[in-house]
Amino acid sequence: MAKITIDGVCLEVPENKNVLECALDAGIYIPHLCHHKDLSPLGSCRMCVVEVEGQEGVTTSCTLKAKDGMVIRTKTPELDRLRMLALELLLTGHPEDCSTCPKYGNCELQTLIQYIGPKTGRLKMRTKGFRPQENNPLLLHDMNRCVLCGRCVRACNELRGVKVLQYQKKDLETYVGTLHNKLLKDADCRFCGACAEVCPTGTIRDKIIHTEVKREDAAVPCRHACPAHTDVPRYIRHIKNGEYDEAAAVIREKVPFPKALGYICTHVCELECKRREVSEAMSIRNIKRYAADHDTGSCWREKGKQLADTGRKVCVVGGGPAGLTAAYYLRKQGHDVTLKEALPTVGGMMAYGIPAYRLPREIIAEEAAVIEEQGVKIEVNTRVEKPAELLQEYDAVLMTIGGHKGVRLPMEGCDLEGVILNADFLRSASMGKETGIGKRIIVLGGGNVAFDCARTARRLGAEEIHLACLEARDVMTADEEEIIQAQEEGIFVHPAQTFERITGDDHVTGVDFMNVRSFSFDENRRAVIEKEEGSEHHIDADTVIFAVGQRPDITEEAGLELGRGNSIAVRDMEKDKRTSVEGIFAAGDAIYGTKSVIMAIESGREAASQIDRYLGGDGDLSEVLAPVQKPDPYIGQCPGFGYQERKEPKIDAPEDRCAGFDLFDHGICDADICAEAGRCLQCDLRLQISRPRLWGDFTESREA
Repeated sequence: MAKITIDGVCLEVPENKNVLECALDAGIYIPHLCHHKDLSPLGSCRMCVVEVEGQEGVTTSCTLKAKDGMVIRTKTPELDRLRMLALELLLTGHPEDCSTCPKYGNCELQTLIQYIGPKTGRLKMRTKGFRPQENNPLLLHDMNRCVLCGRCVRACNELRGVKVLQYQKKDLETYVGTLHNKLLKDADCRFCGACAEVCPTGTIRDKIIHTEVKREDAAVPCRHACPAHTDVPRYIRHIKNGEYDEAAAVIREKVPFPKALGYICTHVCELECKRREVSEAMSIRNIKRYAADHDTGSCWREKGKQLADTGRKVCVVGGGPAGLTAAYYLRKQGHDVTLKEALPTVGGMMAYGIPAYRLPREIIAEEAAVIEEQGVKIEVNTRVEKPAELLQEYDAVLMTIGGHKGVRLPMEGCDLEGVILNADFLRSASMGKETGIGKRIIVLGGGNVAFDCARTARRLGAEEIHLACLEARDVMTADEEEIIQAQEEGIFVHPAQTFERITGDDHVTGVDFMNVRSFSFDENRRAVIEKEEGSEHHIDADTVIFAVGQRPDITEEAGLELGRGNSIAVRDMEKDKRTSVEGIFAAGDAIYGTKSVIMAIESGREAASQIDRYLGGDGDLSEVLAPVQKPDPYIGQCPGFGYQERKEPKIDAPEDRCAGFDLFDHGICDADICAEAGRCLQCDLRLQISRPRLWGDFTESREA
């Protein structure tokens, strides 16, 4: 250690640590621009100059090594003069349009000007004349704003090892760019965002600036988009390294059904994946599936949280993903938990709505067993009619009854024989019961459930299947893969159709339709439909399946206040899941309608946290199951990185998969999984980069 003095303040610092860092760490501000804590010192901006007693002239504090006995001054008239001169030299080539710059209000150069003072105007301004590069994905380069601090070059070369950005020359003007001015994608950029993160001006910046979300959420949009906020880049990195147990453990830190989600998650994370701006989004769901399929449990079994018994009892009504999740985490918090399920097995819509060809039933049983092993008591074939009566035995009750009741549209012919509701049909098919369908089917609806109905009917032997919905093809709510695979299986898809009437006297004979010219909702969420005149047409059928939504199977006789769509009313969907009865909570599809398994899981977690606090706990469900490792920021070069194609799963041919309910999507194969994981931009590495330290952060500077 060395003892040094800065502006009269005695400090004990590591020998040979640069003086600028010593000062900043001690709360003493020295102006700087080219310096960054995570990068090698350069000293080019000359802002951090200081005087050292016993030495002639000035020296840059970022390159000055601390030695025992040093006496350093950071504020003298000569230093002020030199900094002003250095600042003016920087600003001669920097445009004066601060108020129009997207970096305005968040610019290090701007704060430096405020600290040092306005320029004197003694030096002549010059225009660089660079054309802003706007045709790169994710990043915008405007070298007219560059002050040649060199941060981006050092970040790209030293911190990341990608070595795409270098100093270049054009018409005697030095600038930062790629060799031969290639597009970043052609220069093998990894699009890690480090250059934009360290840039102190608006020179290199993100094309999309999210001001409405936190910095970490904007930086890692896949994690933010996931309803359960699973740490996607972290488990992808483990997969790339062949660490499948660790990857599965990362997922299990947030969700108890990693394997089921790997098969049927709606993967909204992929819609926000930054990689899709470069080429194609990461196959996040399939990577999750691979991790879960290859997990031995070594990282999480018998290693997670299990608090001491609290003596409090909770009853969870409904064994779907929301209920199972809540029961699992409430047990981990130490409560005695009993789950009551009306059907013969738990799983909810995972078991009775999602067909087995998408989610094999043994997977549901396997993951439900983990919850039972945690100590949750499960009672099946047990229907609860009066939840308030449970409060005589339990300290809290959670209603997670899902949406198992189909919706019948009030239209002509809706009560004819041959009209079936989606939930009833899928449940009967899942249980191996008679479904009542004929040979020619029309499914009314355009969501994933509608396609589950249509594709299930195909596997049950229906000969002709039509699916019609109000929405236009490009805004249908079903996943694109569902639509494409259904069409491959011979299902006729008819978007932008109104359902005029179901025809027939005693039994369904078909449906009359009209083409939709436009479809929207007004401010009261009522459908506004413009029909195409003269477009009436008819499709023959002997069975019509309504697949236009589901709602909870509950009445007011249950004693709870109900809301729109027969939902259970709660005080706040996310923050307060208490119902109208004290001690009774509700979560999942029962409160917000049919959504997705991952949303139900997160709703169950939220409910568990709130119930835990209600029972005297802290509500903290967090646990760390996978080893905590700091990823290496040096990602290195990867030729052709921007053009790497998404690895697709192995899927059986349509004629083979329609023969029964066996799984037909076999996921990404062993040979491709590492390559797919390697396509990740590793956006979370950006959050490791130190934030700039501005003069406004230092109290002494303000007082000075």
